[in-house]
Amino acid sequence: MKGWFAIDLWKRVLVGLVVGTLIGLALRYGLGPERAGEFVTTWFKPVGDAFINLIRMLVVPLIFVTLVSGVLAMGDPKRLGSLGGRALALYMGTTMVAICFGLLMGTLVQPGAGFDTSIASAADIEETRSRLAVNAPAGSVGEQLVRTLLSIIPSNPVDAFARGDVLQIIFFAILLGVGIMMTGEMGKPLEKLFNSGAEAMMKLTLIVMETAPFGVLALMAWVMGDRGLSVLTVLGKMTLAHYTACILHMLFTYGFIVKGVLRLPLIPFFRGVFDAQMVAFSTSSSNATLPMSISCATKNLGIGKPVASSVLPLGATINMDGTALYQGLIALFAVQALGIPIDPGMYVTIIIMSTLVSIGTAGVPSVSLLLATTTLSIVGASPDQIVLIIAVLFPFDRILDMMRTVTNITGDLAVSTAVAKWEGDLDEEVFRATDPV
Repeated sequence: MKGWFAIDLWKRVLVGLVVGTLIGLALRYGLGPERAGEFVTTWFKPVGDAFINLIRMLVVPLIFVTLVSGVLAMGDPKRLGSLGGRALALYMGTTMVAICFGLLMGTLVQPGAGFDTSIASAADIEETRSRLAVNAPAGSVGEQLVRTLLSIIPSNPVDAFARGDVLQIIFFAILLGVGIMMTGEMGKPLEKLFNSGAEAMMKLTLIVMETAPFGVLALMAWVMGDRGLSVLTVLGKMTLAHYTACILHMLFTYGFIVKGVLRLPLIPFFRGVFDAQMVAFSTSSSNATLPMSISCATKNLGIGKPVASSVLPLGATINMDGTALYQGLIALFAVQALGIPIDPGMYVTIIIMSTLVSIGTAGVPSVSLLLATTTLSIVGASPDQIVLIIAVLFPFDRILDMMRTVTNITGDLAVSTAVAKWEGDLDEEVFRATDPV
């Protein structure tokens, strides 16, 4: 047992990922799709759900206490403007670049060309119509944007905690931190309380993360046993375009930020974020991965508490590069599959709309596909065609969503590294520390 815990966590998580994938595929192609689906849903999915519940348990208290503690550690409310402004600028910039990668791969691979949309059954179409009716936002894009901005302010912070509304929790935590800071000596007991709470939550996070290899194994066994590699036969070109675009974006965009702008080595960065990437890949949830992201930022990358506790929760809510990239790719898939003409000016419109749609997307599995209605409508798809496209993609979206989430959290950590470097809050000795393979 001691030997197991002596192995670096990222290596143990990788073992869990590989073993879970092999178990799931062996069951699916050994027992058959139906029996394998029942088996993994009965025996593996509950273990995976328990792991996800454990890390979701951490999200709200971890964000709240670490963000308040981080604001207090800044010592000056003015730093919030500098830190937040830099983070938002990078988040918006990388999101637009991500969409360009999605459009590039969609243009080169042509995933929708010649695609037979009739594979969607009547039951799939009706189920999709029901999902969209529940999730459809009312009003124009401008009205939706105003509503989103207003929803950041919690009318009841307790209700925001109960619902796990990350943006509202961030807003309240920042204001509370500033209020404690302005109180001076009278606020010292509260400052000590939140600092102690932040340390306790980080220790708890490390304990929960030790279960990651087993949780990842169970989730991958369930996904592969239930779905297998059928996505490659039905949506092979779409999967190729999506995964390639995400990988290129991570290597070139984030690589440029880390290596080209910050003058930091790339290998330590990608090694440092690997644990979070594997949890993101298996859970398909940016919010569920947040505790691991914060742990990787502070322990592996040397990012200081003020930056890690503020930039990462913000990124998990508004920085959805993988989601934005996918919006652009879905748009091209739709116009190619449906034969809708598209002109160069429409590409610019897609970039703008995909950026807006991705901001504030809930960090839960497959929600970005349901939000594609806005993106598809601007390329000229009719309501029935939108339902058809989403009905085709939805059964296979989990495999695509896994890579979207990896891209999202990698972007959060790259931006956090940049902000920490510029704010003088990056321990480069920790960042550059060698980790023998």
